[in-house]
Amino acid sequence: MLLSMTGFGSAQLETEAFTLSIELKSLNSKSMDLSLRIPRSLSDKELEIRNIISKSLVRGKVNLTIEVSRNKGAAGRSRINIELLTQYYQEMDQAAKRLGAQSPDLFRLALHMPDVMQTDATEDTKTEDVTWEQVQPLLMEAIENFNTFRVDEGKALTNEIISYIDRIRILLAEVDKYDPTRVENIRQRIQSHLEEISSSESFNQNRFEQEMIYYIEKLDIAEEKVRLVNHLHYFTETVYLPEPTGKKLAFISQEIGREINTIGSKANDSTVQHLVVEMKEELEKIKEQLNNIL
Repeated sequence: MLLSMTGFGSAQLETEAFTLSIELKSLNSKSMDLSLRIPRSLSDKELEIRNIISKSLVRGKVNLTIEVSRNKGAAGRSRINIELLTQYYQEMDQAAKRLGAQSPDLFRLALHMPDVMQTDATEDTKTEDVTWEQVQPLLMEAIENFNTFRVDEGKALTNEIISYIDRIRILLAEVDKYDPTRVENIRQRIQSHLEEISSSESFNQNRFEQEMIYYIEKLDIAEEKVRLVNHLHYFTETVYLPEPTGKKLAFISQEIGREINTIGSKANDSTVQHLVVEMKEELEKIKEQLNNIL
């Protein structure tokens, strides 16, 4: 089954102290193009992370984001700096008396002055507290979710591409059905030309027959039809292989295109040419979708 090269997967871990989030995104690329955004505390694990991603996702333009945020409930216990509060209150009270101003709510004003309310630094949770033992299983979960997304997208792409292959088969069957008529039309044209030139004194019957045999062989498309059938069958088999087959299918589609082009160039018939054009259109649809295949 085909796998889409585009994908998305995420995973999250919540503790009393922090929330750890991992997100994977991927777009089309001929190779693995990995961009990381991770906390500084995991910088020593960057190479290992890259190896895990490259092995699991194979190729694509991949963006990995690992974020750690401190939970509000883990910000530490707040306390009042009594000394600083007292100093603010006394200064504000003295200023009010000197100016003869009323001084209601001095305590509330002093309480909201800078640094009066403090958080115990010893209880402050830092992102460095996140360990690789917590990150690694979450990363594998995000990869699993990412691959599930790829499989689901791949199923839709498989159905679409197989429908194009089936359409080429139908068109090829039309070519095969019409081929005897094509050959007969060519034979009649040759016979007509033969009657015109046979009266010439320089006419050489043996040479003419040899040239006609060569000409008819050049117009024969039987081998191309057989090879095209085989390529279409091989393409379908490859679609359902368990491993990533995007590049292999691209090579097979090139061979399919080669046989279609040869049939078109040798047919020497407008009806077959029209069928060939339709086959080319279906093949272009296949090639376009293969850009999205892993």
